[in-house]
Amino acid sequence: MMITDLSRAAQVKRNLVCSVKSGMINSNGFSEKTLKILVCNDDGIFSEGLWSLVRELKKTADVSIVAPDRDFSGSGTSITLRHPLRMRDIKSPVDGVMAHSVEGTPADSVILALRLILKEGVDLVVSGINEGPNLGDDVYVSGTVGAALQGFFYGIPALAFSIAAFGDLHFDVAAKLARVIVSELKNKGVPGRMLWNVNLPNLPADKLEGIEVTRLGERKYVDRVEPGHDGKREYHWIMRGKPEWKVDPGTDIWAIEKKRISISPLFGNPNDYSRELLTKIAPQIYRELLETDNS
Repeated sequence: MMITDLSRAAQVKRNLVCSVKSGMINSNGFSEKTLKILVCNDDGIFSEGLWSLVRELKKTADVSIVAPDRDFSGSGTSITLRHPLRMRDIKSPVDGVMAHSVEGTPADSVILALRLILKEGVDLVVSGINEGPNLGDDVYVSGTVGAALQGFFYGIPALAFSIAAFGDLHFDVAAKLARVIVSELKNKGVPGRMLWNVNLPNLPADKLEGIEVTRLGERKYVDRVEPGHDGKREYHWIMRGKPEWKVDPGTDIWAIEKKRISISPLFGNPNDYSRELLTKIAPQIYRELLETDNS
């Protein structure tokens, strides 16, 4: 179906979202039941970070995975509209966890999960654990955040987790943090849709210096274009240069520099209940993380 009238298109989109929310989404007042969590990422369904996350969340929730079949880092909120998408079942290494791979982006994966696979309802969308930071301006091109953002669009609370390093990562710490945050959200309840972007230094829990509720900093890349020729035609590679950091107090970049966990409320409600709730529970989250690590 092609819709040429913009007002009509907007109404169709509103009707679609409303029908989904009323028919399947239950993102409020879930303290009395077992949570149903959709896990996605942008590093691909076989990434170590995703399965570390799933193993921890499975201790406190019913977990399902729908994720890209390959690395889609930097795909942002991209949605595939010009060719069909294929899914296949994946044998899960975690008992009781359903897993599907998608020949598409992280955003595609979440949309297929919500519209086709998990029609009975989802309480949280959790994306990650990403290898590498998603700080400052990175969030606008991040596939990790892009997957979580699809949950946000559907009115579902969403979390995105990243470790600000590459190679030999402490996925266990980030996964435990995810479980602690999910447990706190279950206990406190979530009054509406929200999206938190969580970044951790690559440190053992006992080496962390605290937790901060942050805003996005300025982290920019100096991109360059590398030309080449395949014998027939010229081609170009876009290459990411060394990032330029602006370390302002209160930003996510500043928190990571201080060896602290950064949690940034994003998109839509950065200054009301989402930030207020996070500010109240952040100290408890940090205490529980340290207690969990010592137990």
